[in-house]
Amino acid sequence: MNPLLKSLQPYPFERLKQLFSTVTPSEKYSPISLGIGEPRHATPQLVLDALATSTEALSSYPATAGLPAMRQSCANWVQRRYGLTLNPNTQILPINGSREALFAFAQTVVDSAKAGATVVCPNPFYQIYEGAALLAGAQAYYAPSDPALNFNVDWSKVPENVWKNTQLLFVCSPGNPTGSVMPLADWKTLFELSDRYGFVIASDECYSEIYFREEPPLGGLEAAFKLGRTDYKNLVAFTSLSKRSNVPGMRSGFVAGDVTLLKQFLLYRTYHGSAMSGMVQAASIAAWNDEAHVVANRDMYRQKFAAVTPLLAQALDVKLPDAGFYLWATVPGGDDQAFARDLLAQYNVTVLPGSFLARESHGFNPGAGRIRMALVAETQECMQAAQRIVEFVQHQ
Repeated sequence: MNPLLKSLQPYPFERLKQLFSTVTPSEKYSPISLGIGEPRHATPQLVLDALATSTEALSSYPATAGLPAMRQSCANWVQRRYGLTLNPNTQILPINGSREALFAFAQTVVDSAKAGATVVCPNPFYQIYEGAALLAGAQAYYAPSDPALNFNVDWSKVPENVWKNTQLLFVCSPGNPTGSVMPLADWKTLFELSDRYGFVIASDECYSEIYFREEPPLGGLEAAFKLGRTDYKNLVAFTSLSKRSNVPGMRSGFVAGDVTLLKQFLLYRTYHGSAMSGMVQAASIAAWNDEAHVVANRDMYRQKFAAVTPLLAQALDVKLPDAGFYLWATVPGGDDQAFARDLLAQYNVTVLPGSFLARESHGFNPGAGRIRMALVAETQECMQAAQRIVEFVQHQ
């Protein structure tokens, strides 16, 4: 067996299962889960219709590069969303959801033969970043988020000896679990560091279409363009339909950016067997071409967060995020695992301990003492969960 598998840590939900293994949830309440970030709003009918009318695509193997119409629909969306003109033939590649692509991209980029090969991750972070780094033969460096900077990373605190060995850097904006958006000044810093040390930036932007401000979140390619980097050197952005269009089971998204990197990524994916089904491409085209369902979906989240956040703020240190569908809250007493365990036992509500989403680095775990709540269910159910959490805290 690949010995690097032994370096992987249990996934957060496996750790949650272990944490709850001795807990008997209260039978006084129906179960409500705010633990998993799985969209639960209805899938748009236009996606279902496209799937139903594209079954003939099952009779042939799809090309890894995707259909021209698929790549063009993605390019059109980038133009509408960010005002950027991309070449659909060389700067865009369909992917089977951002998760598999983030992992595969690290296998493409990392040269493990070089001593000290390093992949930099934010902390807290999406655990695929770490797993991708370790299985590519690199070491992970955890750059902790700073509460004083709206949970963005202070990149100036990463030592030069780390940057010298860095081959790949993962950023997530809007962030999971914090919901923070990285400002243009931070992008400028990262681009300058990338030019100096030669590392690649993978920008995970799967939450970009759920936001609470009037101005949509800044994207990596958009930031590059604003800073005059029109070749998107050493930058690839990852986006997905899962959250935007409520199709997590369809596994569809695309990557865009540096032509040279995407050419090599396509080569890797051709051997890896990562072609997207023709049915899924047809449904994806329908989704990328329509914005009305995205606006309606965003409005539902805005109404939900407007109702739930003030209620939870009566008992927790929590505020409206920039974007995404998570609330990132500090818990009384500082023990996030005990909070989650006791909440389930007494009120049958599941939340995810923040320490499960981070690693101890620089002497502390930046997720400790916090919980992540995924407001993915209907508003009424989320309100019920919030009311139970408030009651739980008030009775501690």
